[in-house]
Amino acid sequence: MTLIRFTVADRDGTTSFVGPGHAIKMSVAACANEPSTVRELLDKTRRYDDQFAIHVLNGLAVFDEHNVRNNTASIEALFASAPASDWPPFRVLNELTRRASTQPGRAGLIVINLNEKRIVQVQNSYAEIRRQDRGRIRARGRPTRLLYHYELPTDWSLVP
Repeated sequence: MTLIRFTVADRDGTTSFVGPGHAIKMSVAACANEPSTVRELLDKTRRYDDQFAIHVLNGLAVFDEHNVRNNTASIEALFASAPASDWPPFRVLNELTRRASTQPGRAGLIVINLNEKRIVQVQNSYAEIRRQDRGRIRARGRPTRLLYHYELPTDWSLVP
């Protein structure tokens, strides 16, 4: 599977997770609906692929149960024992988690800054991000015949 790392900054901090390549379009489509938090971004992706959003939200709940700003030993152990594309969703709490949030998945790294309304393709070998596009809706993780369309507002910047 083609995996992309998404690192999302919002008013509360930064979150990082990997997802399938098709999640790029879903995330941009969600940004077109003006989310202000990573939670809102993921909630908005549910209409395109409910399994992806649920997986990330559940992973963040587990992270929050086992890690705090002054004690990230649990996630650090995972960083040391698995490749970056296998890391579960995590929040940036210190310098180690910040460095981890910049490690691409197999197909790249996309940074979404919700505060600045900016999407940065640090590395993307999957597909070019477009301001206007369409994607396939998934149900229970599988593609359907239904399509969604989006247009990113002009106040959002795309950085190649």
